[in-house]
Amino acid sequence: MIYNLGSINIDHFYQLPRLPGPGETLAATEHATGLGGKGANQSVAAARAGAQVCHIGAVGQDGARMVERLSSLGVDTRHIRVVDTPTAHAIVMVDTNGENQIVIYPGANLAQDANVITKVMTSASAGDWLMLQNETSHQVEAVKAAKQAGLHVAYSAAPFEPGAVSAILPYTSLLIMNRVEADQLSSSMGKPLLDLPVANVLVTKGKLGADWYDIRRSELVSVPAFSVNPVDTTGAGDTFAGYMIAGLADGLLPQDAARRAAAAAAISVTRRGTADAIPSLAEVEAFTS
Repeated sequence: MIYNLGSINIDHFYQLPRLPGPGETLAATEHATGLGGKGANQSVAAARAGAQVCHIGAVGQDGARMVERLSSLGVDTRHIRVVDTPTAHAIVMVDTNGENQIVIYPGANLAQDANVITKVMTSASAGDWLMLQNETSHQVEAVKAAKQAGLHVAYSAAPFEPGAVSAILPYTSLLIMNRVEADQLSSSMGKPLLDLPVANVLVTKGKLGADWYDIRRSELVSVPAFSVNPVDTTGAGDTFAGYMIAGLADGLLPQDAARRAAAAAAISVTRRGTADAIPSLAEVEAFTS
């Protein structure tokens, strides 16, 4: 079982001829809304990969459609609370090359309940996984309860914030970052990536693939990206993370889980959207066969 203390956003997508500069106003050529948030994306990715996924989160009175969409994509939503704070939302601007700029209003994501989180963790089984990211409140309470219950903890250190990473790293089994976040972490902690106090590190590198570091064994597994023509790169890293953790939870070796995750991320960038762009395991297997 994979548990995810994760964000849930209402994403607003704007297709633009190019990304705007400071003070510039551009007219969008398309607009759409959909389910998003790093947490929701990762839950959907893990569920689409075939894992049992239970999402822990919060939405406002305006978030029922997002919860329904999560449920329809195979995610257990019984621990998602409805609070008075509005549901989080994101403004996602995408240019014709698939690159993006994103602005997030955190809303209900910062209104988690520590008692709910602890209760869920105590019902989990040793060997289960907890995923979390830097888009919710009560992360430290979650990882402490998870480690006490014998869970593996996969932590996506994004959006990067040095204080949050320092607090969560001692409880982390797998640290997930992109290249920029990895550089930020090394700089803020004043030590190389391989000297961090964590067993495993996954660094996603976009079109350059991904690197898995088993720090205790001093082993590196590099997985190349699949070559595709991207239309929207939003959520690709979350797709990779969710598929990766689902593979590890299913007993795959890191190199096999990473290759499957790379294929899922490649398919996702050929589609517009975030959670709705994540492929099923059958699609990934067909893509790699």
